[in-house]
Formats: sequence, structure tokens, C-alpha cells
Amino acid sequence: MINAGQLVLKRWEPNWAGELTAAITESLPELKPWLPWATDAYDFAESMAYIERSVDSWAKGDEFNYAIFTTIGELIGSIGLMTRPGPGALEIGYWLRTPFAGRGHMTAAVRVLARVALTLPGIERVIIRYDAENVASGKVAEKAGFTETQRITLDPETPIGSGTEIIRELRS
Repeated sequence: MINAGQLVLKRWEPNWAGELTAAITESLPELKPWLPWATDAYDFAESMAYIERSVDSWAKGDEFNYAIFTTIGELIGSIGLMTRPGPGALEIGYWLRTPFAGRGHMTAAVRVLARVALTLPGIERVIIRYDAENVASGKVAEKAGFTETQRITLDPETPIGSGTEIIRELRS
């Protein structure tokens, strides 16, 4: 568990699958343009599978996903650290439940998780990747102190994707 002031980050637990499903379903209009897994078919079984993968990934040491809660226990999103950039770096991925957007919650969660990541042995940088048209994710990364280091041209993974991925980093 990580205390982030007005928020608490906790490792995912299976008993939260129903609330995860509700949060994603409620937020689909904002999530679908950017996240390939966010579809109208998303359901409880997919939430359970995600949580099970999260538990397995912790055990393997490749991904460290957290549920984001308010201090009064409202599930408002998800954030995680991934090892895919390779040695010396971790990547942060995140999404926020729509009614909680625009209040600085995700910026606070990214700041605290990046700070924790940079204290880990061998980690020198934390990376955030997002589509150039995903203005909200870009603002979070910028407000959390991440600096743009690269732009990559890709085939868009989602129908609205620009084909340009922005990479921002925070270094120790």
C-alpha cells in the first residue's frame, strides 16, 4: 500500500472486480479512444482476468499494478509500473474513473509512484508513453514533472490514435 495524501494505492484484490467493472463501464467513452482493451464488451470476467494477471505479474516481477482509492474507499482508477523498457527503467501506465478526472488525482498518484520507483535499486528513470492526441495523459505527465524525450511514429492501436507516441521521462 502506498499513501498518496488524498489517495491510497493498493495491490489489486479479486474482491474489487465488481467495482473495477463498474468504474471501467462508467468511463468507457473516455477510455475507448486510448486503451485497446476498453471496449463495449468489457465485463466482470475481464476484470477478474486483469486482477489475476496483476497478481501473477507481481509474483513474476514484471508488472506492479495498483488500484487507486480515495481515503474514504472509492475506487477511482488504476496505475502500474511495468518492466518493459528494460534495465534501469520502469514505465507507468494509468487510467482514471471519469467522475474523478480533472481534480489532480492522477497527477498525485503518478508523482508518488514515480518517487517510489526511483528509490528502487537500479532504477534510474521512469517513463510514460501516450498518444499525442491524448491531451489528458500528456497533462498528467507534464504536471508530474516528466520531460518529453522522444516522439515515435506508430500504427495507431485504437481508431482515434494519432500514430504519434510521446515518451516522457523522469530521472533520479
